[in-house]
Amino acid sequence: MMKLRHILLASTLLLAACGKTSDQHAESKGTIAVSLLSLQNPFFKVIGDSIIAEAKKNGYDTLVVSADGDVARQSNQIKDFIVKDVAAIVLSPTDSKAIVTVIQEANAAAIPVFTVDVPCNEPGVKIATQVATDNFGGGKMAAEAMIEALQGQGGKIGVLDMKQVESCILRVKGFKEVLAAHNATAARKIEIVSELDCHGANDKGYKATEDMLQAQPDLVGIFAINDPGALGARGAIEKAGRTDKVVIIGFDGQPEGKQAIKEGKIYADPIQFPDKMGAEVVRAFMRYSKGEELPPQMLIPTSLYRKADGAADASLK
Repeated sequence: MMKLRHILLASTLLLAACGKTSDQHAESKGTIAVSLLSLQNPFFKVIGDSIIAEAKKNGYDTLVVSADGDVARQSNQIKDFIVKDVAAIVLSPTDSKAIVTVIQEANAAAIPVFTVDVPCNEPGVKIATQVATDNFGGGKMAAEAMIEALQGQGGKIGVLDMKQVESCILRVKGFKEVLAAHNATAARKIEIVSELDCHGANDKGYKATEDMLQAQPDLVGIFAINDPGALGARGAIEKAGRTDKVVIIGFDGQPEGKQAIKEGKIYADPIQFPDKMGAEVVRAFMRYSKGEELPPQMLIPTSLYRKADGAADASLK
């Protein structure tokens, strides 16, 4: 079925090329269609660019679009991919539960579906494989960084989460697991007293942190599920005049986040490798197209990035 689709698609492209340069689509094996959470987020832009580069190496065209965090938009994009009869669909789900129905439509059309960064672990869907950061492990690393930053003092902390996105749920789960183990033996416990949705955005992180600080004036730390949320938290903490009282742990390792770590505005980030994710999901498709059996998921470990790493990072100012 896969080979037949590629032959038909290649034939269609060649017919469409009549009147243009004869070799415009001659090398294309088909199209890998990609719907990412938001191309406004530099992290997903890197994933998209990496997919394009790796697909080109392997003779495939790409169609990369932004869902802009809108599940209805993403559903329509996937329906469009199905109509186009693409070779494969890659997506980072805006909502892992709400996107199930349209993934099932792709399954029914025999188009392989891969997820990147954000998994979809819902029943009733077939995902060829999920390529992602080890988000659970990264969340555990974030908790270890929080324990390190608080230097045994303990206290009240807040979490800026994003409950509709599976990867963020896993980060918070890992974070809580390590804190629970720490609190079981620690003389001074670290207590999560507030959890608010930052929508993974700077402005929402700012507002959520303002609300946290008003409700919990003795807050000593914040864990944000990504860098935009962490940078928004930093802005609110600066406005409140509490920069020497509240430590921030972010997640991602975007350039802006790394710069903030270098400047001491964020304590640390478990950093991800979006370039590796983009390349790996294309390689997974290539293996799939050759009939290889893929594991359910391919996880890429995070690495903890502190101020010393920022000072040695030639890519920063």
